[in-house]
Amino acid sequence: MKNFAFPYFSCDIAEFWRRWYISLSTWFRDYVYIPIGGSSGGIWQKIRNVFVVFLISGLWHAANWTFVVWGIINALFFPPLFLLAKNRNNMEIVARNRLLPTAREAVSILTTFLLTSFAWIFFHAETIEHAVHYIRQICSRSLFQAPVLPNGATILLVAIFFIVEWHGRESEFAIERIAIIWPRPAR
Repeated sequence: MKNFAFPYFSCDIAEFWRRWYISLSTWFRDYVYIPIGGSSGGIWQKIRNVFVVFLISGLWHAANWTFVVWGIINALFFPPLFLLAKNRNNMEIVARNRLLPTAREAVSILTTFLLTSFAWIFFHAETIEHAVHYIRQICSRSLFQAPVLPNGATILLVAIFFIVEWHGRESEFAIERIAIIWPRPAR
């Protein structure tokens, strides 16, 4: 099963979770979300069900408060989508058959990336205190200073990977559209 479908090009958090770790997300949908009511019932039942899924998902990763907070943060991203009936808006590949996304799509992708990156702080932190310290460092005066950039080779490599991923987002695998024409040793 394909497990990741270009999740960092998602335009909202619901789309992100449809594209991230698909086998695990599908398991949680089929064996937790749907059995407790899924999307049937009212808005508040859907929100409750999402909270249950993310709390269990956090605990599934490890019995640590950081994972519980990670689950709560991700669940908190869903109520606006449910309340505005936008949780099923972005079902297709972003900017299909277009070179670039629209300005609105680009802002949506960036917002989703920032939200998921914020939640990942708790996922990867050893303790809640460690995560809070990290967030404080991000929000310190250094936020307004010019960043220290990695060397040019690193920036070039990241740019190449980003371009390959973006170019291949309509394929099953990112490199599929360009690598098929490369000679076998290059692939």
